[in-house]
Amino acid sequence: MISAGDFRKGITFEINGEPFVIIDFQHVKPGKGSAFVRTKYKNVITGVIREESFNPNDKYPRAHIETKKMQYLYSDGELYYFMDEETYEQVPLPADQVEDAIKWLRENDTAEIKFYQGNAFLVEAPNFVDLKIIETEPGVKGDTATNVTKAATVETGAVVQVPIFLEAGEVIKIDTRSGEYLGRA
Repeated sequence: MISAGDFRKGITFEINGEPFVIIDFQHVKPGKGSAFVRTKYKNVITGVIREESFNPNDKYPRAHIETKKMQYLYSDGELYYFMDEETYEQVPLPADQVEDAIKWLRENDTAEIKFYQGNAFLVEAPNFVDLKIIETEPGVKGDTATNVTKAATVETGAVVQVPIFLEAGEVIKIDTRSGEYLGRA
């Protein structure tokens, strides 16, 4: 059990059997009345964010979120298959659970998968990936006076804005959190 007075960013707890993670918190001691904890928290499964005030003495059970590094194997069109690197167990996940991460993952790449009570609910790609440009328009000679960018499709199918001098076949480094081009790999 964790008391609301001990809430900090990143702490997970349960309310009515649902897991939540603290996004932001503030301990408030008003001049009159008792202290309280103003909290912004997110449901780790649905992603719904709520704001609520708690009595610092309220107690809640901790939500145990397990994180595993797993290898992306393949997709059969409906499901995406990941393999636990320690037990070699395969876990099929539907598209809605992997949609943010899959655009940065190639077959055999490693991702972090978060589990709550044995059920996967989130797939996270590595923060930085090196991917090959497979399609982009040729750069226009002389158009380098300003920071001109163009769209480039990488080998996973994601579209990234890159400088105009890059060509198809080059490998680039991408920040998966923002989808930004960082440089040549």
